[in-house]
Order: sequence, then structure tokens, then C-alpha cells
Amino acid sequence: MLAVRGTSYGGPEVLTVEELPDPSPGAGEVLIRTEAVGVNYIDTYHRSGLYPVPVPIALGVEGAGIVVETGPDVDTVAAGDRVAWARVNGSYATHVVAPADRLVPLPAGIPPQAAAAAMLQGMTAHYLSHCSYPLREDDTCLVHAAAGGVGLLLCQMAKLRGARVLATVSTAEKAELARGAGADEVILYTEQDFVPEVGRLTGGRGVDVVYDGVGRDTFVRGLDCLARRGSMILFGQASGPVEPLDPLTLMSKGSLYLQRPLLADYTWTRDELLSRAGQVLEWIGSGSLALRIGASFPLAEAADAHRALEGRLTAGKVLLIP
Repeated sequence: MLAVRGTSYGGPEVLTVEELPDPSPGAGEVLIRTEAVGVNYIDTYHRSGLYPVPVPIALGVEGAGIVVETGPDVDTVAAGDRVAWARVNGSYATHVVAPADRLVPLPAGIPPQAAAAAMLQGMTAHYLSHCSYPLREDDTCLVHAAAGGVGLLLCQMAKLRGARVLATVSTAEKAELARGAGADEVILYTEQDFVPEVGRLTGGRGVDVVYDGVGRDTFVRGLDCLARRGSMILFGQASGPVEPLDPLTLMSKGSLYLQRPLLADYTWTRDELLSRAGQVLEWIGSGSLALRIGASFPLAEAADAHRALEGRLTAGKVLLIP
């Protein structure tokens, strides 16, 4: 099998393609031939050492493919089944061994590229809009990086729940994508200061929730966009980690709420995984949720995929195709 590994912590240049022995599934595990692999910011955190993992680094956590072989004590999937997954390390590979209980069966009509584009970011957008802060019809939310993989899905899910969506993006092209995903108002943060713009668009009230996957560049000022008792949901740090926060800041800015969620805690049980993933895949199958695949790279060009993602050169999902 071929797999992308990080030889050390560092930039995209540490990624190499290696030929490794074909793996075999153990008890409760499944061997899968990958057909599409999702590229996510968490992969860059693993590569850089921001989220330390063992070296050499087995890159990738998300993908879709076909079951080749099952190990002992597996009765949920069988050879030939089409499956998708998130939270399985080493997914940048032609073959992956995964715990059977983390696999989601794919409905007919959902291609592997769509499944690999939907699992991590789709379930993230789902728990953000349905659980971290369950949006209601009278709510207004602010979505940063609204033309990114999570952002485009989150805008759509927010509209499905009846909320008003304010979005920030960097370019006019990305603004059109955000509007196409349902954003009611779009702020070009490269040309406008998003804090006073949010104030203007909300009549000075502020938004009920900020969904922030950007981190350092937006977090502190995002607190000033919140209404009294509003919620800051910090789910990523594409621009870098935020500085430590004095809890008294939340009090002084209007008794604010702050959460730093993780997908693992919202797919902790198999029932919750199947329910959350199932809802996302059902929406995709029915056309209620539109996916945008912004770029696809061959597996051997994983380093270029990371450069495109970190350089904010893409809109929507980035995939690797083994």
C-alpha cells in the first residue's frame, strides 16, 4: 500500500509518500480500499505539531471506500460494503484499517467523493448548528470563513433551521459562494471591519452566536459582535491558537458563553455517529444540502493540498484521490 507520512513536525515539505506492507484487520477492525480522502485543518495541526501525534505522522482522519476484509468480531459491515468515516488516523493511504464501529454505511447514490467531503465537516456543521448552539428561527448567527468547507455547510444548515446568517469572507468570489449557501449578509473582512458591520446589520444588538473556525485573527473581536448572553463557539484555529482569556472578559462583555467543542464528543456513541452522519447524508441525497469540492489532488500531491488549504486558496472541500 501507499501512504502519506510526516517525517517530522513542520511544513508541507515534511510529507512523503511511502510504500508500506499491506495491513491486516484485527479484532473489531476492517480493511478498506480508499476511494477518496478528505483534507482538513486538523491534518495540518498534526503535521505541524500543534496537536502532537507520534512521528512518523500517519496523516488524515477522513475518507470513503470499499470494505476489502473484516477481522474477527465484526458483524456491522461485510466485504464489498461502501463506507465512510471520520476520526480514523492514517487515512492518507490507498488502504486503511479502521475500527468497525466508526464506519458509516453509504446510501445508494452517494459517491465516495461526496462522502469524503461530508463526513468530518458535515458532522461538524451539524453539531455546531444543532447542539453547541441550537439555532432557532429568531436567531442571528455570524459564520466566519463562510466559503470554507465547514462554512458553506454551516450556512446551509443555519438556514434549514430558520436563522438569519451573517458571513465573513475574504474575496468577492467567496462572497458569492456564501450567498449561494444562504448567507443573508456577507462582510468582506479584507475591505470592511466586521465588528462595526455586524453592529450596523443588527441595529446595535449583536448576534446570538458566533461560529469561529479561524481563531487568533477573529476570536477576541468576535466577542464584541455578540448580543448580551450570546455564545462564542470556537471550533478551529486556522489562523493560529487564541491567546489565554480571562473569564472576567466574558462577564464584562455581557455575560457571554464560550465553548471549544470537538467532533469526538458529539459522535461519542455509535448511535450518535450514525444519527448525525445519517442526517447529513440524507440531506445530500435529497438535495437539501449542497457540497462544494473546491479542489482534488492525487495522493502523491498531499503537500500541495496542504499548501492550498493553509494559503486559503480554495473554497469548499479539498480531497485527495488515491
